[in-house]
Amino acid sequence: MADEHENGRGTAEPTADGPSEATVGPETTAVDPAVAAAIAAAEAAGPADGASVRVDSWIWAVRLIKTRSLGATACKGGHVRVNGQNVKPSHSLRIGDEVRLRHEGRERIVVVKRLIRKRVGAPVAIQCYVDNSPPPPPREAVAPIGIRDRGTGRPTKRDRRELERLRGLMGGGAGRPSQH
Repeated sequence: MADEHENGRGTAEPTADGPSEATVGPETTAVDPAVAAAIAAAEAAGPADGASVRVDSWIWAVRLIKTRSLGATACKGGHVRVNGQNVKPSHSLRIGDEVRLRHEGRERIVVVKRLIRKRVGAPVAIQCYVDNSPPPPPREAVAPIGIRDRGTGRPTKRDRRELERLRGLMGGGAGRPSQH
């Protein structure tokens, strides 16, 4: 019993190696020390207890969008929803809110876990939300139809008709209906 107290396993007190599992919590076990330090710095720069963060700032800070102005534009265009409601860029986020973002042909669904105002590195950003997004479509499905080799010149009338037929079969084109 005395051995357990000396090495910190029988208590909830931190050891020389760091905090014990009792003080860490289930979601932060096995976190890289550098990432943990960055998370602490991001939380220190974040809002005080009970405060909130603008939605455009938060989606930029956790790297869902490249720039804050793109985040504001997405909000204004109706591409950002918080708890099922379209929001303005100045909408206040709180922990536990569900954010849905349509961006680059994909819908991201995340639940806010931490509020931060400043942009952080990708490993830290992942710690700030729970990602419930559907998996991205496979690359083959996203590949554009009709890519031509460089230097082959303009497509012939036959080539153009084949491309239109392919686009019509794939459902992506607004070509003329067939006259069969």
